[in-house]
Amino acid sequence: MDVTETTPQNACPIAPVVDIVFSRWTTPILWALHEYGRQRFVEVERRIATITPKVLTQRLRQLERDGLVHRTYHAEVPPRVEYEITELGRSLAPLFATLAEWSPNLEKVEAARRAYDAKDGSGVRQA
Repeated sequence: MDVTETTPQNACPIAPVVDIVFSRWTTPILWALHEYGRQRFVEVERRIATITPKVLTQRLRQLERDGLVHRTYHAEVPPRVEYEITELGRSLAPLFATLAEWSPNLEKVEAARRAYDAKDGSGVRQA
């Protein structure tokens, strides 16, 4: 039997998409820019209250590199920088809408977790 190596991309062709779109903080940033339009750094930071400025800077740079976010620098005093979602980033809207439609299933996931956690390691429920 011939066993050939399978790359992660071949095993799951959506893996690269998941890596780009669903890495930590990417989804909330894209959501905020999609929902509220062009924003300054501090506005994005306020909308995602738990993100640190360092991480927000890193993620915005990566999203700009990936073509999902556009950064505009205004040479003013003081300088002003704005971020907005690109057309490529907007093309993810149907994906996010589908995930939002699925979100009521989170209650079922929580119920399944509680049921699983109520069992001991042998799969038998604890009394």
